[in-house]
Amino acid sequence: MAETDSERHFDIHADPEVMAGHYANFANVSHSDYEFTVTFARVDHEVEEEAIPGVVVSRMNLSPRFMRELIDAMQDNFSKWETREGIKNLPEFGDGPSDPTS
Repeated sequence: MAETDSERHFDIHADPEVMAGHYANFANVSHSDYEFTVTFARVDHEVEEEAIPGVVVSRMNLSPRFMRELIDAMQDNFSKWETREGIKNLPEFGDGPSDPTS
């Protein structure tokens, strides 16, 4: 009899080139009735020209259900990051004196 209550774990492998990732400082999101498309690009914001040059580094097509799960995961992780960064900025967390009056 198969175990239905056991947890399943992902065992995902990636080549080193994929693990290195791509840097992006711009993203565009579009959608159709069937999917969302997220295009990541690296753009040069410091150029004074009217058209900002850039290059697409990755493009992902996602189902609406996966897009919802991704948004939830990103909100959760961003909230955790904000909390951690806020704690780091507390006076008693830093390297400075623990007494705020000194």
